[in-house]
Amino acid sequence: MKILMVLTSHDRMGDTDHKTGFWLEEFAAPYYVFKDAGAEVTLASPKGGLPPVDPNSQAEEALTEETRRFEADDQAKAQLASTRKLAEVEVDDFDAIFYPGGHGPLWDLTGDADSRRLIEAFLAAERPVAAVCHAPTVLLDARTPDGEPLIQGRRVTGFANSEEEAVGLTGVVPHLLEDALKEKGGRYERSDDDFAPFQVRDGLLVTGQNPASSAPTARLLLEVLAERH
Repeated sequence: MKILMVLTSHDRMGDTDHKTGFWLEEFAAPYYVFKDAGAEVTLASPKGGLPPVDPNSQAEEALTEETRRFEADDQAKAQLASTRKLAEVEVDDFDAIFYPGGHGPLWDLTGDADSRRLIEAFLAAERPVAAVCHAPTVLLDARTPDGEPLIQGRRVTGFANSEEEAVGLTGVVPHLLEDALKEKGGRYERSDDDFAPFQVRDGLLVTGQNPASSAPTARLLLEVLAERH
């Protein structure tokens, strides 16, 4: 199995001075789900090189077993420091694509032409696409071969409006993901409780709601891959 993980290159929260980027747990947990399953993982980002990590995701209260494992893993850290440029990545080299969240993707991956090209090509080649937390924003501009919004009529999830409100960033983000997914015709679903694990699958499309959903979303992607081999 060859899995491409795509991280944000965006490091600033809108017009504020607050730093953002990818959420460490949402990268580390799926990364080790894939590695422990024997997958070959390739990392990419729009700008290539070291993607920015949201400093809040490195705070003590945000750390998990997987983030600690990553911090002690020199090989993984070296791999993260040298992500490939998204424009140079080809679908034929991979079996699946996975997008970790964090607030960064809301800015740079929502309308990224290379990301959209990959998502549409993966699905056209019948290869699964997965995204967690804020990363389902990458699906908003993607289209079906007949030009319709990719997520129209499909089950999706992502960071909920109430969760964005809980972290105090409703007025800072460029769009509320839950609303944006619904506006594109997505059949948005969510957990009963904020920040509880929740993930859904619609065919080859797998999405997770929040940081707690990152490992389960990665495992669900592996299930889809197992069906195909």
